[in-house]
Amino acid sequence: MKVLMLNGSAHQDGNTFNSLVEVGKQLEKEGIEYEIFQLGGAPIRDCIGCGKCMEDGCVFKDDLVNEFVAKAKEADGFVFGTPVYYAHPSGRILSFLDRVFYSSGKAFAFKPGAAVAVARRGGTTASFDVMNKYFGISQMPVAGSSYWNIAHGCTQGEAAQDAEGMQTMRNLARNLAWMIKCFQQGKEAGIPLPEKESSSRTNFIR
Repeated sequence: MKVLMLNGSAHQDGNTFNSLVEVGKQLEKEGIEYEIFQLGGAPIRDCIGCGKCMEDGCVFKDDLVNEFVAKAKEADGFVFGTPVYYAHPSGRILSFLDRVFYSSGKAFAFKPGAAVAVARRGGTTASFDVMNKYFGISQMPVAGSSYWNIAHGCTQGEAAQDAEGMQTMRNLARNLAWMIKCFQQGKEAGIPLPEKESSSRTNFIR
């Protein structure tokens, strides 16, 4: 069993990354593997709504979207971490996830997910709310914690000094691990996944 995490910060060893590592260390104690996928600082295209999504992901292949999709298909759970810019998630992670989910939402269905937001001060809960939208539309159960999944820090390493934030990360990991194990046992017991109605799509109301 494995959790795929996404570090939505361009800083590969900053406070967002360190918060995800805290989740990962606890996951390992719970017997769950983890991998942190680094978004990095290279350019990321926005979704342009071209409708040309392929079986293996987005039609554009000049960034990391399809590499992430391939890993997502093999993962059992997810944690998406974002720094907070102007009281909102990183524009980079939103562009990235828009294309990931638009092209390959089926890879995430019925797998638990969680979001983590890290800020110097304000905007964490607003960013947390935005990130959770991806789970709700994709039939993903959402893992919670003992507080909203947020941590505070400005310069590198400061988030690790946020005792409550790190506690929240560890409790999130415990809850996520429990959900993954329960879902695995349900699968082994032969409990089928719920059916999805998909024939109706209202574009306007007359």
